[in-house]
Amino acid sequence: MTRINVTKTFLPPIEEYEAYLEKIWSDGQLTNQGPLLQEFENKTKAYLGTENFHFVSNGTIALQLALRALNITDGEIITTPFSYVATASSIIWERCTPVFVDIDSDTLCIDPAIIEQAITPHTRAIMPVHVFGIACDIEAIENIAKKHNLRTIYDGAHAFGAKYKQKALLSYGDISTCSFHATKLIHTIEGGGIITKDEGVSDKVELIKRFGHNYDDHVTLGINAKATEFQAAMGLANLKYLDENIAKRRQISELYDSLLGSIVRQPNYGETERNYAYYPVIFENESQLNLVTESLNKRDIYPRRYFFPSLNTLPYLEGYVECPVSEDIATRILCLPLYPDIGDDVVREVSRVIEGCLA
Repeated sequence: MTRINVTKTFLPPIEEYEAYLEKIWSDGQLTNQGPLLQEFENKTKAYLGTENFHFVSNGTIALQLALRALNITDGEIITTPFSYVATASSIIWERCTPVFVDIDSDTLCIDPAIIEQAITPHTRAIMPVHVFGIACDIEAIENIAKKHNLRTIYDGAHAFGAKYKQKALLSYGDISTCSFHATKLIHTIEGGGIITKDEGVSDKVELIKRFGHNYDDHVTLGINAKATEFQAAMGLANLKYLDENIAKRRQISELYDSLLGSIVRQPNYGETERNYAYYPVIFENESQLNLVTESLNKRDIYPRRYFFPSLNTLPYLEGYVECPVSEDIATRILCLPLYPDIGDDVVREVSRVIEGCLA
């Protein structure tokens, strides 16, 4: 068996990407809001059903731009400890303080029942994460934000293609962000996105991502978060395959479901239509996880611990806030290999090894 990783980058037929490259060579524009980037933004808006979408260089800078566009340059941001490190680091880079609130043990998303306990006079926003593409408790979070006059920024790094109440999951909140990293359902090699309903906020994102100036008119502090025509070309080539790939990932996930018996998985919350971005399983303890990982590695199969460690335990943070649910889950959760062209034989082998370890 060839090496099987937790994910595999989807690549479109090379001739389809080359067709976009020919356009780049013909136009001679490589960056600075070129025609392919504009086309990708427009097609993404149509796919998501949103009025505003900004394509930027990566998903981390998207979170930083979101804070800047909402005029949040200090204070506390309530967020989840169960996410990739970029969620916390984006807050810190913007000179704000992440305040971690523990997660719900079922959905693995931030627990809205304890958010209000963390709100102080310094709180400026709530930054929840739609973990593995499953919707947070949006209604509860929005009610809390409205009650306390806070902004909501949803980290939707995993959420592209998922829906909540028949709308794109990325359409909720003051701002939602997404990632187009090479490991995502749809990728642009590197890249990120920003979605907002507010036209004024959208205009500010557009300005900030391009150094904060329009030609010679310097308006505000900005940064270079521009994406290139080459990234946009990959996004355009991949977007047409997204629904097909989600359908294939669903079939693979359902095969895992049928083979893995009673092992604990992350359930849907509310009315989420999943995008099947990941296949996480939760073991009884870390020893089981380690045994499964070692047994799979011996067969050249490499699952990944998403997310480990719990972000509230990062060594460079000041002060430790206990998040017992996140800290516990982080030691027991493992994402299994999942990508559109993974073979059923691989899924059966992974499941057989896991069942053997737990017998």
